[in-house]
Amino acid sequence: MYIKIYFGDKPLFLCDGVSPDIEPYLHHDDAILIEEFSSPAIKSMIYEMELPGIHAGIFQHHDLDALKKAFWKKFLVIKAGGGVVWNPDQELLFIHRRGKWDLPKGKLDDGETIDHCAKREVEEETGLRNVSITRPLLTTYHTYHESGKHILKETYWFEMATTGIQQLVPQTSEDIHAVDWLPREKWDQALTNTFPSIKDVLEFYVT
Repeated sequence: MYIKIYFGDKPLFLCDGVSPDIEPYLHHDDAILIEEFSSPAIKSMIYEMELPGIHAGIFQHHDLDALKKAFWKKFLVIKAGGGVVWNPDQELLFIHRRGKWDLPKGKLDDGETIDHCAKREVEEETGLRNVSITRPLLTTYHTYHESGKHILKETYWFEMATTGIQQLVPQTSEDIHAVDWLPREKWDQALTNTFPSIKDVLEFYVT
């Protein structure tokens, strides 16, 4: 098993063993492998992942839960919820934010459940109403710096559905300038200009 965390577009795999989908990364000279479970080793991996010449990281330890707990302590962890929203024509809802195609998502409020967060963020960012959750999907992880803090965002994704024809209204206060329904044959235009974690979400449907 493994947890994939993105540093920009570079994946770091926390794993209890090297699975077939991780193994190819070991053949890259610019990939980092660490098998020593210690606080200095974790700090070293985080440092290495932020170097421009590093392609990927693999941090292996037999107790993945313990590794995750120790790694999470190095970050301010923010939980978020997001939606993969389908309409009756089997088109998927995309937003365009800060020059990238994305899926609607946002931070969890105090006292809020993660599924309610995901539904609320979809409705706020796109103008949709009466969105319904059909099933939970995966959780993605990525890091970034903000106000001097190193943040790890943990985003829980849900598949959702909407009915009828509704007006789409981008939430411009969140730098969203377009909202659009795309049929599957047009997903490539979004996938060529999006984030790696969004590609992972969409792989649920294209593989």
